[in-house]
Formats: sequence, structure tokens, C-alpha cells
Amino acid sequence: MELRHLRYFVCVAEELNIGKAALRLHISQPPLTRQIQQLEEEVGAQLFRRTTKGVELTDAGRVLHDDARHILGLARRAAERTHKAALGLMGRIDVAIFGSGIFGAIPQLLRKFRASYPEVNIVLHSMTKEQQIDALHHRSITVAFNRLMRPVDGLVCETVLTEPLYVAMPTGHPLNARTAVVMTELAGQPLVLFPTGSRPSFIDRVQQLCRETGFVPEVAQEVGDVVHALALVATGLGLCLVPQSATNLAFPGVTYRPLFHPTESHVDLCCIYRDDDQSALLKAFLVSIRQDAAALRLTSHLSDLKMPASSPR
Repeated sequence: MELRHLRYFVCVAEELNIGKAALRLHISQPPLTRQIQQLEEEVGAQLFRRTTKGVELTDAGRVLHDDARHILGLARRAAERTHKAALGLMGRIDVAIFGSGIFGAIPQLLRKFRASYPEVNIVLHSMTKEQQIDALHHRSITVAFNRLMRPVDGLVCETVLTEPLYVAMPTGHPLNARTAVVMTELAGQPLVLFPTGSRPSFIDRVQQLCRETGFVPEVAQEVGDVVHALALVATGLGLCLVPQSATNLAFPGVTYRPLFHPTESHVDLCCIYRDDDQSALLKAFLVSIRQDAAALRLTSHLSDLKMPASSPR
């Protein structure tokens, strides 16, 4: 049974007249009659009976009419869904996430994409940097978000935005009195660093900032992620540098202050994907991420303009 036969049958069932159905289908009447006869032979039942005004459905014809409309509807939806998938308008995208970005920038970017592409199913995976690289190579994920990526063959690491840095400190710490903290004020302060694991990482970025300022950081402890780092800050173990996204974590006993550094006090957030992935869905995702990241960069820039230009007190 071919879809063409069902389309012809449904048209005749709706018009109840072979001649009118033929005009609607833009074919002559004899071929349409033969198609209906072939369909009747295939199903082994008479589908129409002749009347003085045209034709009417038999009981068997009414049963087939219900099923035929359902089948044709499914075929139309299949074609529409396939076309949308080819345009990147629907499907599934597997996104790996890790680090402080999941508390701010990443959800904002994904929410904007979801609003523009409601028929795309976003599946999130929590993975370390090395796990993300392996999953991308094995094509089990489409894209990943991370920071401070080293070059990897076959992968593109695209910086989508940079986030300003903040100092997380125990509530009641003397630096709480500052509107912002100058990098030199961290000299001699015990610091909690994160994340342990593959390098380079945010730990390297913090140590670099300390060296550029002229001191070696006093490391109280290194931990696996920002949540554990802030938990230690809450206990009073030390201070911690965090990207802006992490300030959305409202830890009891932890206060955040912007970091003021004379040259650079930002950290990147990267989007990583395979360089041979030409799928329309990935292209649509990247376009959305780039556009919305630009809006987040503008917001961050306006925030920076409010940062004191000298040592804050």
C-alpha cells in the first residue's frame, strides 16, 4: 500500500465524487479510478459504492478513511520533523558542563537557546575536562563548556565570554569593609584554590595573578570544585577567588567582593566542539550562544565600568 494510494483515496472520500477529486488532485479521472481499484484489490474490500450524485463510503471504506488520515498525518509530521532537523530547529543536543559556569552564565545561555529552539531537547552531562575531551572524540556529546582549555587536536575551543573575578570571604573578615578588593591585599591571606585535576585550570590563573602582583599565594587547601571551596571559606579557612557566576551561590557565612587588578581580573568561559561537526543543530547552537554571550559581555562590561579605578576602601 503506497502513500499515493491513500492520498487519492482520502481525497475521493472527502469529495465523494471521482470527477471533483480528480480536479483537486490535478489528474484525469480514469487514472484516479484505476488507483482506487488497485487499492481495493490490495485491501480486499470495496471502499466506495456509486450513487446518483457520485460515490459514498462503504463500511470498510469508513474504517480505512480513519486510518488513512492518521497515516498521512504521521507522514506529514515525519517530513516536517525531518526538515526541521535538517535546519537545526529540532533534535537532541548533548551538552557537557563543569565548574562555576553552571551557576550563572551557562544556564543563561542555554535558557536563551531553549526559548529560540523549543523543539530541541537539551541533555546535560556533568563531566570533568578530560571526560569532556574523551566524550567529544567519541561523539557521545555535541558540545562542552569549560575554562582554560589547552589546544586539543580535532577540537575547537571558542571563548564565548570572560567573567570578572570576585573574592569570596568569611562574613566578618576585615576585607568585608571594602567595596572591592585590590589584588595586593590578598598577599599573606590563606587562599582556597580550585579545581584540582587536569591542568591548566583556574588554579593556574589564580597563581598567575598572584605572581604578576608580586607575591606567592599562601595556599590553605586545594579542592575539586567551587562548591567545596566555598564551604571551606564559610568555615573560615581562608579566602577564595571565584568567577562572577559563582557569586550566585548564597553560602551562609560567605560574602563576595569584586576583585580589582591593575591589568586583568577576568577568566574565560569556553565552548568546545569537534572541528568536523557540520550539523545544522550545532551551527544553530553556536549562533545562539555567540549572540547571547555578546549580551552577557555587555552586561559584564557595564558592571566593570562601576568598578573603582583606584584602591577601594
